[in-house]
Amino acid sequence: MTELPKTFDPVAIEARWYAHWEEKGLFRPHRPDATPFTIVNPPPNVTGSLHIGHALDNTLQDIMVRYERLRGKDALWVVGTDHAGIATQMVVERQLNAKGEKRTDYSRDDFIAKVWEWKAESGGAITRQLRRLGCSMDWANERFTMDEGFSKAVIKVFVELHKRGLLYRDKRLVNWDPHFRSAISDLEVETKETQGSFWRFRYPLADGVRLADGSDHIVVATTRPETMLADMAVAVHPDDARYQSVIGREILQPITGRRLRIVGDDYADPELGSGAVKITPGHDFNDFEVGKRAGIAASQMLNMFDADAKVVQTADGLVPEAFLGLDRFDARKAVVEAMKPDFLVPHVTKTREGEAVESDFEPRAIQTPYGDRSGVVIEPWLTDQWYVDAAKLAVAPMQAVRDGRIEIVPKSWEKTFFNWMENIQPWCVSRQLWWGHRIPAWYGQRKEGDNLFGHFQPILKTGGNRAIFVAENEESALEQARAYYGDGYAPFIAESNDTDENTELFFTKEGENKPVKLTRDPDVLDTWFSSALWPFGTLGWPEDTLPLEGEGRVGVVHPLDSSTPSPQPSPPRGEGASLVSRHYPNDLLISGFDILFFWDARMAMMGQEFMGDVPWRKLYLHGLVRAADGQKMSKSKGNVVDPLGLIDRFGADALRFFMAAMESQGRDVKMDEKRVEGYRNFATKLWNAARFLQSNGVVGASAHEAPHAQLPVNRWIIAETVATVQALDTAFAELRFDAAANAIYHFIWDQFCDWYIELTKAAMDDETKAVAGWAFDQILIMLHPFMPFITEELWHAMGARDHDLIVAQWPQALAAVDSDAQGEIDWLIRLVSAIRTARTELNVPPGAKLPMVVRDAAEATQRRLDRQGVALARLGRVESLSFGEPPAGGAAQIVVDEATFILPLEGVIDIAAEKARLAKALAAAEKERDGLGNRLNNPSFVEKAKPEAVAKAREDHAEKSAEAERLKAALDRLG
Repeated sequence: MTELPKTFDPVAIEARWYAHWEEKGLFRPHRPDATPFTIVNPPPNVTGSLHIGHALDNTLQDIMVRYERLRGKDALWVVGTDHAGIATQMVVERQLNAKGEKRTDYSRDDFIAKVWEWKAESGGAITRQLRRLGCSMDWANERFTMDEGFSKAVIKVFVELHKRGLLYRDKRLVNWDPHFRSAISDLEVETKETQGSFWRFRYPLADGVRLADGSDHIVVATTRPETMLADMAVAVHPDDARYQSVIGREILQPITGRRLRIVGDDYADPELGSGAVKITPGHDFNDFEVGKRAGIAASQMLNMFDADAKVVQTADGLVPEAFLGLDRFDARKAVVEAMKPDFLVPHVTKTREGEAVESDFEPRAIQTPYGDRSGVVIEPWLTDQWYVDAAKLAVAPMQAVRDGRIEIVPKSWEKTFFNWMENIQPWCVSRQLWWGHRIPAWYGQRKEGDNLFGHFQPILKTGGNRAIFVAENEESALEQARAYYGDGYAPFIAESNDTDENTELFFTKEGENKPVKLTRDPDVLDTWFSSALWPFGTLGWPEDTLPLEGEGRVGVVHPLDSSTPSPQPSPPRGEGASLVSRHYPNDLLISGFDILFFWDARMAMMGQEFMGDVPWRKLYLHGLVRAADGQKMSKSKGNVVDPLGLIDRFGADALRFFMAAMESQGRDVKMDEKRVEGYRNFATKLWNAARFLQSNGVVGASAHEAPHAQLPVNRWIIAETVATVQALDTAFAELRFDAAANAIYHFIWDQFCDWYIELTKAAMDDETKAVAGWAFDQILIMLHPFMPFITEELWHAMGARDHDLIVAQWPQALAAVDSDAQGEIDWLIRLVSAIRTARTELNVPPGAKLPMVVRDAAEATQRRLDRQGVALARLGRVESLSFGEPPAGGAAQIVVDEATFILPLEGVIDIAAEKARLAKALAAAEKERDGLGNRLNNPSFVEKAKPEAVAKAREDHAEKSAEAERLKAALDRLG
C-alpha cells in the first residue's frame, strides 16, 4: 500500500494515469465474447481546440463508455476528426498570405499537399486536449474524414445515391459566401441584428392600367434596393381588394424597364406596408418559392451577381451599364440615387412639435446573415449545385422514431425532429473549395439531339449542353462515356484547371476516332455529407472486411501526415467477424441539440439507406453551456470559458463532475466556477478519507462480494452501498447524468465520509476494516466514470491490485440489505443531526457536554439508545442519558419519531437572553419574508421587472421563509 501525500494534487496524477491507460491499450480491452457497446464522438474540426461545449459532450460520452466497460461490455468509443473544409482551407490560406502568397499561386494538388503538411504539424491539438479531459477513446483506431478508407465510403455513397435517383444537380438558391466564393451550410451562417434601412418605391403600372382608387402605380418596400435590377414580379395577396383587379397584369421596373407580372400569393401581407412585395427569385429564399409558385422555372430566374457579389448583366440584358461591376453595397446606393428623382417615396416622421420631416428611408433593425468564418454578409445566390433528395431519405428515420427503433432523449425533442424532417428541403452538398472530397463527376459534351432519357438516364444527368458521368474513379467514368458516345468516339480525361467547366467535342481527320474531352467537377463535398457516414464509415464499410484489431487502421494514410501516434493494436474480437458487423448499429449517440438536423438526422438517413438499420438505438441531446448569467457564450461578449484553464486550476475530475451534475435533461448548463471548485473540494474530501483509512490499516477488498458483518453500522453502510449502485444503474439507464452524479456525491460525502467514518472512528475492528475497505472499493468503482484520475490513483494506493480500476467489475446490487440496521443508523443520524442543529441555533458552547433526558421512548428506541449510546455521547456531546421528566428550567426539546429528547440548558446559556435574540431575529426574518412575498404577489412587478430580478426575489423569499421556520423551531424548543 502506497502512502498518499497529505495534499491532493490533480496535475501530478492526471498525465501519468492517462499515458498508462493508453500505453496498455485499456481503452479497448480484449473481450471477444462480451456484449458490444458502441458510441461515436461527434468528430471535432481538425482545426479546432477544446471549448466548453466539447467538454460537456465528451464528458457525458466518457461517463457512459467507462460505465459500460466496467460492466464488462466490449466498449468501443470511435474517435476521429473532421477535415473541416472551409476552416482548414482558411487556416492554410492565411499562412500563405502571411508569406505574400495566395492559394491560386499553386496548382490544386500542390495546395492540397500544403494542407496535409499543415495537418501533420498542427492538426492534432484537439485530440491532445481530449486526452487531458480523460476521454477513454479507441485511439488505436483513430479516424479522419479524409483518410483513405473513409474517403472510399464517401465516394461510394455519392455514386450510389446518384444511381438511385436520390442525388442530382440542380439550380437553386444557396447561402453564398462571397469571401470564400462558396456555398455554405445553414450552420455556418450567423444571424446578427444590424441597423439598416427600409426604402419605399413607386413601380408604375404598364399599359395605362390603374388601381381601383385611380393610382397609376404600386408602392413596394425593400431593405435591399440593389436587387431591383433582377426583379421578376410583384406579389400581392389574392384577397387584397386594392389589387385584385390588377393580378395578372404588368408593372414596370423603373431602372431596367423590365415588365413584371403582378401575381397573387399568400406571401404578401395586406397589413404590412402597402401590401405589395417585389419578387427577386434569384436573390431571396422567400422570393424563390414565390417565383416557383408563379411558374418561373429556376433556369429562367435572373442572376445579377457574380461569385464576388458584384453586379453582372442579367440574361435579358436589361441592367444599365452604369451598374455593371459595382459591389453589391455600392450598387445599393446607386439604385437609390437612380430611383430618387421620380420613384422614391419619402419616409415621413413627426417631431415633438408636430412638424413633418422627410427622409429617404426608415431606419430599421434588420436580421442579417453573416458567414461565421469569413465575417461577410451572406448572399442568397442562384447557382448550380449538387443536391440530395432529403425528403425521401427522411421517411425511414421518421418511422424509426415512431416505432421506437430510435429513442430520442429527452422525448420533448421528438416534436422538433418531426417538424423539421416533415418539411425538409433538398440538401445542398457541394462546396466551391479545394480541400475536401472531390465530387466524383465528369462532364462531357452532350450528344446532339440526345435528351438523356434513354438507356443512360439512371447514371447521366444533363447540365446545359453537358452529359454528366458519376463514377467512383476515372476508369468507371470512361467506361460510362464510351458506352454513351458509342463507336467512333474516344473519350479521355482532361486535366482540369478548376475553372473551365465547358466541354468540347474535338473532330479530327475523316475516318479517325473523334476525341471527347471529359473534365472533372472542381467542387468538393460538404463536410456534413461525409460526417453523416460516421457510424459505419469509421467501422470499415463498404468493404466490411476490416479486422477487429487495430493493426493497419491508424486512420490517415496520406504520406505527408505523421500526426497520429503509433497505434496500440486492439486484440481480435472473434473468428471471421468484422468491426462493422459487430459494432453497427451503435448503441448511443450523445450530441448537442444544435446539430440535431445538421448531423444527427443525416446520419439516420444515411445509416438506414446504406446499412438497412438505424445508426444508433438511442439519441441523447444535451443543452448548451452558457455563462453564469444565462447568456450564450461568445468571444465578442468576453464570457467564453476555457475548459483547459479550469483543468489547470481544479483538475479534469472536478470539471467532469461539474458537467455531469449540472446536466439535467432539457436544460442548458450554466457555468459556475465556484461549483467546479466545490467538486475539487469533493475530490480532496475523498483523498482525505483514503488517507484516514490507510492510517487505520484499511486496505482494498480481496473479493467483489460484501464481507459478512454483525455490527449495525457495517450492515448499514453495506445497505447504503447497494442502494447507491441501484440508484446509479437506474440513472444511467435513463441517461439522468445529474441524478447519477448527485447519488454518488451524497453517498460519498454524507453517508460514507461524514457518518460512517465518524461512527467507526473509535471502533475500527477487523470487521469494520474489512467492510470499510470493501465499501471504499465500491465507491472508487462507482465514481470512476465521473472522476477517473483520482479514483485510479486511490485504487492502487489502497493495496496491491492485479488489474487497473478502469477494467474493474461494476458493483452488483446483490448484497443482503438489513433494513433493521438501516433504520437504526438512519435514526441515529437524524438524532445526532437534530442535537447539533439545536446546539448551534441556541448558541451552546461547542465544548459543552449536556445531559439528555428521554421521554415517551418506545422499547425499540430504548434498545437503540442502549446499543448506540457510546456513539451518541461522542457525536452529540451528550454527558449522560436518563429517562423520565427533566429538571425545572429552560431546555431544548427535540422530537425524533415518537420520543422527545430534552437537553437542559440552565447554567449553560442565558435562557432569557437567547429567547429575546431568537424572537428578534424571527421578527426580522418574517418581515423580510413578507415584504418579498408582497412584491412577488404584485402582478406589475412580476410582469415588468427583469426576469433575473424576479428570480432573485423568489430565491430571497425562499431563503427568508426557511430562516423564519428555523428560528421559530429554535424558539419553540426553549418552550
